[in-house]
Amino acid sequence: METDRRGLLGGAMLGAAMFAPGAQAAQSGDMAKIAAAVGQGHDEAIARLREWIALPSIAAENRDMDKGAALMVRLAKEAGFQQAVTMPTDGAPGVFATMNNGAAKTLGLYFMYDVKQFDASEWTSPPLEGRIIDKPGLGRALVGRGAINQKGPQSAVLAALIAFKRSGVRLPVNLVLVAEGEEEIGSPHFMQVVQRPEVLAALKKCSGVIIPSMWQDPTSGDIAINLGAKGMIELELVASAEKWDRGPTRDIHSSMKAIIDAPAWRLVQALQTLVTPDGNTPAIDGWFEKVRPLTAREKALIAESARSRSSADELRQAGVKKWIGDTSWQETLERLAAMPTVNIEGLVGGYTGPGGKTILPAKMTAKIDMRLVPNQTAEDCIAKLRAHLAKRGFADVAVNVSGGYDPTETAEESGLIKAERATYERAGIKTTLYPRLAGSWPGYIFTGPPVSLPAGQFGLGHGNGAHAPDEYLLIESSNPKVLGYDAATVGFADFLYQIAATG
Repeated sequence: METDRRGLLGGAMLGAAMFAPGAQAAQSGDMAKIAAAVGQGHDEAIARLREWIALPSIAAENRDMDKGAALMVRLAKEAGFQQAVTMPTDGAPGVFATMNNGAAKTLGLYFMYDVKQFDASEWTSPPLEGRIIDKPGLGRALVGRGAINQKGPQSAVLAALIAFKRSGVRLPVNLVLVAEGEEEIGSPHFMQVVQRPEVLAALKKCSGVIIPSMWQDPTSGDIAINLGAKGMIELELVASAEKWDRGPTRDIHSSMKAIIDAPAWRLVQALQTLVTPDGNTPAIDGWFEKVRPLTAREKALIAESARSRSSADELRQAGVKKWIGDTSWQETLERLAAMPTVNIEGLVGGYTGPGGKTILPAKMTAKIDMRLVPNQTAEDCIAKLRAHLAKRGFADVAVNVSGGYDPTETAEESGLIKAERATYERAGIKTTLYPRLAGSWPGYIFTGPPVSLPAGQFGLGHGNGAHAPDEYLLIESSNPKVLGYDAATVGFADFLYQIAATG
């Protein structure tokens, strides 16, 4: 792997200069030592990330889950966790690790070792190689499945911990790590990990929990701090003769459509009832009855966010020309935060190869995900979906739920959010507060009882393409407003000092 050593080391020392003022507990000499260790360990850190990417633990395919958990345990021990063990569940194993540094405060870390599926033919760079390429306008980036979601940001946290260890600087906080291998299918068994007595007792000592991120805007370098995240449900809707007394039990010749019902059209008709005719608003009975409208404070935060974010830039990054409804930018961002969604991920069944096959498929499946907002719950929404279909005569359409969880919220006056803002501002990065991430992570397990902690995302640096081909993580930044991998790693170290100093 070719690397620009001068640029990388320069980035690390830039990080030291930026973060040296730090929280009062962070001595400038220690931060300089940590930054130097980060730069010296750069190649090793990238090799570690590439090894992680090369092992694609994919829960949806039940692929290498035990291996993924074992590697997570090894990485935690290498980073200095004194205890790291797998936690069996009814699904893929979780991982629990602790690091006691004799500190007054403890921070929780949430990791995931699973990634989304991939089709290598859609990538311009092999998805399991972690190849470093030039990205015009950004710099040098590592491409691979998991690069930004979530192995890249997590690897930077591990690199920061290793830098502490090698520089002989004691961490200012204790750490509790909980990791799972089923986030990408809705975390169906993660609660079993957290509810273990030893895990729950350790989390109760934490002042908050973070999931690492690297979400600097690639142009401005700005960061939006999310005060929560939408919940989600992942499921399949299946139409077949199994529960329907119509349609074929096996694929048959399409000429028989004249006299035989089609599961494919059955599914299409059921799907049409779930949303308004334009497909943009859920129409499931009672779907909005528990939805909490945006508060005045949330609307004010969104207005501030709209002033600092560019609609044109975000349209370009998303690869689309228009937002739903052609509304104002502020109204668009309000919808992003407040609107629950019903999305078709894919339609599966029949023949989709070259030419035609003239069959009447016996089974059709719709892959669905739903995003939930406060005060919706996954349990209530699943029940509403089943009742909605049954009321309209579609009780035969199977609802197979694979996972899901509730929305999460954290108060802006919490110590965790204060520490995030202070660390970003010290780095010269402009921040805005946003009510909630439009995506999802199982943060409700931490913010809800019995854990009841503030939880959110933190991280510097940049990456993009989660769940998509050519997912990437920026390693060397050509934009001085956006940090590269080494400086972002130093930023995680500074954040630990800030957590220790924040009341």
